[in-house]
Amino acid sequence: MRIILKIAKELKRFKVKKIVLITGFTGQVGSQMADFLLENTDYDVIGMMRWQESMDNIYHLSDRINKKDRISIFYADLNDYSSIQKLFESKRPDVIFHLAAQSYPKTSFDIPIETLQTNIIGTANILENIRLLKVKDGYDPVVHVCSSSEVYGRAKVGVKLNEDTTFHGASPYSISKIGTDYLGRFYGEAYDIKTYVTRMGTHSGPRRSDVFFESTVAKQIALIEAGYQDPVIKVGNLSSVRTFQDCRDAIRAYYLLSLESEKGNIPCGEAFNIAGEEAFKLPEVIDILLGFSIRKDIKVEQDEERLRPIDADYQMFDNTKIKSYINWKPEIPARKMFEDLLNHWRKEISMGRVPLNR
Repeated sequence: MRIILKIAKELKRFKVKKIVLITGFTGQVGSQMADFLLENTDYDVIGMMRWQESMDNIYHLSDRINKKDRISIFYADLNDYSSIQKLFESKRPDVIFHLAAQSYPKTSFDIPIETLQTNIIGTANILENIRLLKVKDGYDPVVHVCSSSEVYGRAKVGVKLNEDTTFHGASPYSISKIGTDYLGRFYGEAYDIKTYVTRMGTHSGPRRSDVFFESTVAKQIALIEAGYQDPVIKVGNLSSVRTFQDCRDAIRAYYLLSLESEKGNIPCGEAFNIAGEEAFKLPEVIDILLGFSIRKDIKVEQDEERLRPIDADYQMFDNTKIKSYINWKPEIPARKMFEDLLNHWRKEISMGRVPLNR
């Protein structure tokens, strides 16, 4: 065993570039994480995706992927242990940004078992493969486990959420992320794997899925402007108060945390809130987006089919802890983020990618 560990350390010395794995590569966060790393580092990036998964968020990277220009795809599924095992045994990434999940709270009420399976067992498949390779030959990557602010559920009005706030699941999704959160912390604390867990508040911007409130509003405005929808926006619950941050700000925090984890400056299994510091009532978000529109005749109607059985109505965050570990704060104003989101949908529709009106 000592000989194997010595060889592994020697091989690591001669590795020229870091290899980074992004699970959830085709999502908003995963694709923008790839953009950030390609622009700001010399890392080689591996994007994990399932077979026949949508390429919408990564078409702009196709040429680089085809040319193997610092980015490649590995086909695997979180729920298929053997494909995850093959990924880690063959690629040995130095840093893992585990962003893949069934990430839609409302959808989780319709597919609770799949949500729990993918988010909890899928995360366990990642971490267990890392643990076994660590035992075998000293494999020692940095592992970012993406939890969610949804773990806090229905917070008390006026209370800022910090990392010690009690969890209170408000959907099958939030319960699945509570499991993900505990797994990330457990594997760090029990096995000295360099894990850190993030609980990101509501984040948005270009490529945000249209199942989320501000994105479906922006999408509907773009559809109305293009003549694909009557001038009526349909929405669900409007009583929530949320902080918003640009996804690109959160990605920067993810990266900075990975550097500190690699240096040993973050205890294994540590958890961090990452949230915007601008709060809005949801009707205010609608008003901001409508303010960017060329149409002034758009009305808003509540649609019961868009309501959740239970919702996290109030979430405000304390970012003190993360700021004590990294030099970070949100930089992109929320209004800029909302405008970029609306322009994203306008561009998609102008290119003929007319989304479903859902």
